[in-house]
Amino acid sequence: MNKITIEKEQAGKRIDKFLAEEFFLSRKTASRDKYSRGEIIKKIKDGEVLVNAKKIKPSYTLADGDEIKLKNFSKEKNNKIVANNKIPLQILFKNKNIIVINKQAGIQVHPSHNEKQNTLVNALINHFPEIINVHDDSIDGNLRPGIVHRLDKDTSGVMVIARNKKTFEELKKHFKDRMIEKKYIAICQGIFTEKEGTIKKPIARSASYRKQVIARKNTKTTIRKAVTSYKIIKEYEKYSLVEVFPKTGRMHQIRIHLASIGHPVVGDSVYGSGSLARRQLLHAKELKFKLFGKKYTFSAPILHDFKDFLLNIDEK
Repeated sequence: MNKITIEKEQAGKRIDKFLAEEFFLSRKTASRDKYSRGEIIKKIKDGEVLVNAKKIKPSYTLADGDEIKLKNFSKEKNNKIVANNKIPLQILFKNKNIIVINKQAGIQVHPSHNEKQNTLVNALINHFPEIINVHDDSIDGNLRPGIVHRLDKDTSGVMVIARNKKTFEELKKHFKDRMIEKKYIAICQGIFTEKEGTIKKPIARSASYRKQVIARKNTKTTIRKAVTSYKIIKEYEKYSLVEVFPKTGRMHQIRIHLASIGHPVVGDSVYGSGSLARRQLLHAKELKFKLFGKKYTFSAPILHDFKDFLLNIDEK
């Protein structure tokens, strides 16, 4: 049985609409188009959706802290993860609790409906088979063993993976409570007027669900608070090298926030111009956190394409 805990910003929606928009029809991955709203309504009426362990109506309005339990919500015939020994891993650190890697660009983090074998998780299972059962009971959680946070497919950089359930739960809580310090570096288009600042703009899914948008009063999908700080490291004729510090962890947050102030990440084909580089030049540089009483700081070196762009930036 899958479980979802409603957060403050998700409260106030009808449960049938919430499930249809946010967990099934909105995804481009494993859950996309699994269920129509009509199918979800039927499941609610059949008792396959419980809120706080009670049967509810499709019109039930969600409240902060509500616990939704879903039964029989997977149409996938085979959710088994296949190990892949052909995907290289750059391991920065490992001990009995965690694995820290420098994720390469161009690889998605976990399996989906469209990609089942060539993901970071497939590679991790090959090297660390013990993580196969390290997940929670969230929707398709078994497809994300050990994964406590994610990077976009074309974003590179440091990631931490849990090797056991105790560590998994601890790190998930730290990320949720914003106890993890994250630093990214990005190459952005243009010269910033403000050399240091904080972007506070709420984010929501677009009407097509294909990307995120800066939320407006009439935004129909769930609006989530998003905060990103930045600092200019170096300026070039047409570009800026920027340190970025996301305070919240929304999907595409850094990319959409930088684009919203007129400085999209170079190579971002969704929120900027993808013609300048083969991928968005965004790199997760550093993670700082405390785990079981010990402090950790991990830094991931930038990859060749990022480095090459900087070396040749004056010619662009």
